[in-house]
Amino acid sequence: MKIICSTNMPLVKEAFSTIGEATILEGRTITASDLKNADIFATRSTTKVNEALLAGSTVKFVGTATIGIDHMDTEYMENNNIKWCYSPGCNANSVSEYLVAGLLHLANKHKFTLEGKTIGVIGVGNVGKLVVKKAEALGMRVLQNDPPRERAENSSQFVPLETIIAESDIITVHVPLTKNGIDATYHLVNKEFFNKTKPGLIFIDAARGPIVDTPALISAIDTGAVSYCIMDTWEGEPDLVQELLDKVDIGTPHIAGHSYEGKVYGTIMVFEQACKFFGIESDWDPEPYMPAPIVPNISIDGSGLQDEEVLHKIVSQVYDITQDDANLRKISKIKGDNRKAHFDKLRKSYPMRREFRFTTVTAKNISDKLRNKILTLGFKIKNH
Repeated sequence: MKIICSTNMPLVKEAFSTIGEATILEGRTITASDLKNADIFATRSTTKVNEALLAGSTVKFVGTATIGIDHMDTEYMENNNIKWCYSPGCNANSVSEYLVAGLLHLANKHKFTLEGKTIGVIGVGNVGKLVVKKAEALGMRVLQNDPPRERAENSSQFVPLETIIAESDIITVHVPLTKNGIDATYHLVNKEFFNKTKPGLIFIDAARGPIVDTPALISAIDTGAVSYCIMDTWEGEPDLVQELLDKVDIGTPHIAGHSYEGKVYGTIMVFEQACKFFGIESDWDPEPYMPAPIVPNISIDGSGLQDEEVLHKIVSQVYDITQDDANLRKISKIKGDNRKAHFDKLRKSYPMRREFRFTTVTAKNISDKLRNKILTLGFKIKNH
């Protein structure tokens, strides 16, 4: 089989070369001619998968190693007998750890405490569930909003969006991008939204950029309705509005889900679905290709430190979110299409980030409560 794979999919060549001839191409520049004689197309969100790309090709299977499918014309594929799949949950833990790193950074920088604050989680799917778990571990009151799940499960754990808006000190969105239907999310966060929030809101978008009306967010920051903002996804990316980047506290180039594990799991999910579709039994094992942890061990002494100071010291050693922010801000000195190229390059050449569970914390002079927080965030821990 002939297989075309997009860049930025770790181990994609190692996996797909076991079942065919795998060619790796830059995702945003893949054309219809590249796919003309292909059987399988494995991609990420930088490629628009539509009729213009697939018409006239021999592609029978398209898989995206992402949790979102707004870059895919699934209706066209279904109408033309092209099997497609995506990778729900592959990078959910990565995104939840991104949030932990971002919130601990804000709390440490601006000298406030997360414990006791109310966080509203809009969208409680694969990502949102883990965000809820980690927010609870940090001692926050968590409000959950997910209308599709609420209807399906008839559960009392969910609250209306109006309650999230009115009561939350922090709001984070984890919904797919949809423009139609009762649960449409395009510009869900808009001027009316910010007019009703508590003053001094902390706002986070690590889902999809167009969920947020950019001018409305800029205005909310200017008026103080939003005191601190973390943005990983941007309306119009790989282009972005410089004014918004200038105003947010943390700005990153759509990499919240870019832990090494998050990307590898996406590759594995697409590979396994392709094998299933073509009736191929594969015993390919990714484990021999997995690198050693970058930060296998951390020692920490909690003497004289608040719990969240200790957590910040631990988390920032494994994932320094401020470096991603600094790298994106270099875009301010770049003009024209080179800005888009810079954004894409940061994603394509993103340095390896391992998840918390690959680090063991050796701690002394910490409480049992803090020990449990460290464990629930995903770290291993041992006594000093």
